[in-house]
Amino acid sequence: MDTRFLGIAELAEAPPVAVVIDVMRAFTVAAWVFAQGAEKIVLAESLDEALGLKVRHPDWLALKDGPPAPGFDMVNSPGLLRSVDLDGRTVVQKTTAGTVGALAVKEAPLLLCAGFVVAEATARLLRTHKCDSVTFVVTGEDGQAEEDLACAQYIARRAAETGANAAGFLRRAGGSRAATELAEGVRQGAHPDDAALCLELDRFSFAMVATLEDSLMILRPYAVPSG
Repeated sequence: MDTRFLGIAELAEAPPVAVVIDVMRAFTVAAWVFAQGAEKIVLAESLDEALGLKVRHPDWLALKDGPPAPGFDMVNSPGLLRSVDLDGRTVVQKTTAGTVGALAVKEAPLLLCAGFVVAEATARLLRTHKCDSVTFVVTGEDGQAEEDLACAQYIARRAAETGANAAGFLRRAGGSRAATELAEGVRQGAHPDDAALCLELDRFSFAMVATLEDSLMILRPYAVPSG
């Protein structure tokens, strides 16, 4: 499998297969949103669009980075989502890096969003599709975020070689700037457990697939057969 690891600014066009990585915290949060029962996530281009979608769909919930803000129901924190019942709900998500990265490759025929919590399911889906070429979008820090790059490289290794060990990749992610800032409480809208939750390997057994539906980018959980 031919793999490329690119930052958002390096994307010249949508590749045939894209895996968008945001470990801390957008796509860890997305996985928790589905685990708490949500039906789908709408990836919004801006905060205004997120709030506009809520106006048009009053039963939808909106989620953003940073501290709580008027009109938004939740913040981008897996630790704070663990006790929220989202059964059957639609969540609109807007974050600084993850949603931006996904929207940058929205024309990709196969578009996955991932973090460590869904790493194996994501790798298994790539194996199932027998993907010859995969572009991993490293969303954080202009493509330099160590936690995102480590996760991308681990998923790529697992997609090509099922015996790959995660320990070194998780160590790199745990020593990243994002993990340090979360652990030290630097980032707003966070829970003390966020860093640890973002580093949980294969917490969930589904992958997350994004598709364009009526001009909106919709993320859904995707059950991947084992094996």
